[in-house]
Amino acid sequence: MFRAFLVGGLIGVVGQAVLEWFLRIEPAEPEARATTLAVMIFLGAVATAFGVYDRLGEWGGMGAAVPITGFSNTMAAAAMEYRREGILLGMGGRMFSVAGPIIVFGVVTGLLAGAVTAAAKGYFP
Repeated sequence: MFRAFLVGGLIGVVGQAVLEWFLRIEPAEPEARATTLAVMIFLGAVATAFGVYDRLGEWGGMGAAVPITGFSNTMAAAAMEYRREGILLGMGGRMFSVAGPIIVFGVVTGLLAGAVTAAAKGYFP
């Protein structure tokens, strides 16, 4: 549990440092947050490509799986595994077989949370 906390916290510190850097360049917070997410996804994919994220995940467990970089690791690892089967049917088709349920769950949960929030604020008649 301590290693998961350490790894997840380290990823969070890196993400916060990237966000602070982008806030200095572009003070509009929504743009800085979106750019930070894109950078963290990119860093997760690069770390997966070099085999660093797999070792980090073995050592840190769920601490490496929970942040957005864990999702990036899942997508990049699946793409690397099926690249020999071709771009369209291999990488394109099978990459989402692993991460597809995660995307669907995230979208459905977001819609439900938005509907509950809108109903609580009285947006629905």
